[in-house]
Amino acid sequence: MEKADTVIAKLEEAGINGMTLIDANAFAKWADKELFSYSIEFIQKYSTVVKIEFLCNNEDADNLVDVISTQRKTGRSGDGRIFVSPIDNAVRIKTGVVNDFDNL
Repeated sequence: MEKADTVIAKLEEAGINGMTLIDANAFAKWADKELFSYSIEFIQKYSTVVKIEFLCNNEDADNLVDVISTQRKTGRSGDGRIFVSPIDNAVRIKTGVVNDFDNL
């Protein structure tokens, strides 16, 4: 979680107004041998991970990818991945307003 805290702080400094943080367990052959645990539930080895999701404007995406990768890179297996996807449509549940991207 220590690395996630640093990434979150740097994203806030870069102008991200909000994000979703998800504590999760990931299991795969790339699990760091020094940090993984065994799980009876998964019958596998797994690593605890934090998934960060946020929306940003297209023109900010490259800079924010750089912020994350600069803060997160350790050179070890399981550093993570950054997925950048376009959002074609969004509906604010409270108001029903569609594509209110001005209020990210």
